[in-house]
Amino acid sequence: MSDSKPTMASAGLTGNLGVGSIVFMVIAAAAPLTVIGGNVPLAIGIGNGVGAPFGFLIASLILLVFAVGFVSMTPYVKDAGAFYSYITQGLGLRAGMGAAWLALVTYTTIQAGVYGYMGWAMNDLVVHYGGAAHPWWLYSLLTIAAVAILGYRHIELSSKILGVALVLEIGVVLIMNFSILSKGGASGITAASFSPHNAFSHGLGMSVLFALTGFIGFESTAIFRDESRNPGKTIPRATYLAVLIIGVFYTFSAWAMIEGAGAARAVSVANDTLNGNGNMLLDIARQYSGPLLSNIIQVLLISSIFACVLSFHNVLARYKYVLSGQGFMPKFLSSVHAEHKSPSNASLVQSATALILITVCALCKLQPLTQVFGFMAGIATVGIVLLMLLTSLSVVAFFKQNSALVEGRVWKTRILPSVSVLALTASLVMVLANFTTLTGGSLFISTLLAIVPLLALVGGYLVVNKRQLMMRAAQS
Repeated sequence: MSDSKPTMASAGLTGNLGVGSIVFMVIAAAAPLTVIGGNVPLAIGIGNGVGAPFGFLIASLILLVFAVGFVSMTPYVKDAGAFYSYITQGLGLRAGMGAAWLALVTYTTIQAGVYGYMGWAMNDLVVHYGGAAHPWWLYSLLTIAAVAILGYRHIELSSKILGVALVLEIGVVLIMNFSILSKGGASGITAASFSPHNAFSHGLGMSVLFALTGFIGFESTAIFRDESRNPGKTIPRATYLAVLIIGVFYTFSAWAMIEGAGAARAVSVANDTLNGNGNMLLDIARQYSGPLLSNIIQVLLISSIFACVLSFHNVLARYKYVLSGQGFMPKFLSSVHAEHKSPSNASLVQSATALILITVCALCKLQPLTQVFGFMAGIATVGIVLLMLLTSLSVVAFFKQNSALVEGRVWKTRILPSVSVLALTASLVMVLANFTTLTGGSLFISTLLAIVPLLALVGGYLVVNKRQLMMRAAQS
């Protein structure tokens, strides 16, 4: 087994996904409506207040710089394993397998967290319209069943469903945003969010962190390589488009909501939301666009969360499929459904994994938002930043090893990837320094949760060592 460039044995997945379809699935994983309703009030209330949109802008720029190196290396990475394939190519098989395990833990935890969020949101919606309250986990289990059915079928069906949900949720937020601007906001339209006094105020790091969590899932541009049309062009275009669309939408919407609440009241309105005494998104939508749009947003929040967990499910199933094809997971996971052309067994296993996690959370009587979602999102944030950091390091290492490919592209292959390494290192330090705030837990619980991604990374590394030792023993 080579330690640098393993060959992927994953022939079988096919499809005709274009740039638009992949962008839909990537942005759906980001769950934009959920981010606007949840992360934006968090960034305003806990972060740098009125300057929160600047935090989203910084996060967008960090990911855009990261995308330059990611895209530059894409033509030389033939595997559909996304981040871990890049890391394997640049840093070797041990690091790559550690990253693969880290990715599995990262996306499994964030998916479980969002299932918890869905349980809470569904119950809240039913109660709001006069229905009886039910345990959150009941709605989570129903969602797992629906995702299992769609994930088992061809990816293009999921793409169409995600596309419709995405267009609707972005559309209603844009209607709200332009209603705010057309009516002049609470006290006139200003650029207070981007003034140095507000933008660089205390808490900017927290705003950047809440913004980064809103981008989780954008690596799936590369993981759909085998099912895309002309991946050499489709994947780079989809990556840039996804980052730009998500970044502009988040920044613009955060600024519009602050203008709607008014710079003087934005922080108190956001804190009321965090304390359960209101809903910043719904209240502003009702004020500027009427109760009908507010009700539509509340319903579409459910479709946004569903689109998010479905997208994560598709990513996880394909991770397991590729790892199985390379011999690092049971062989039956690499089978392709004869009719649906999907990684059906990997999909079923992922559904079973989600079922087990939610069942354990329910039996432990965890709260769906502060514990299931909060704890899992904290783990995933550490994991995704660490994955991107390792990917940027692999880009730098790959082009250093293959200097002939650098000619005429120094900015794209060396300078910007190095800048990305520095920016992501700083981001990881900020995540760990503020992890207790992210999870809402005690220092002891936060420390335990924070080391889970690191244990996954080390575990993957050790699995390769053990595998190689067994092969050497068999040869001798």
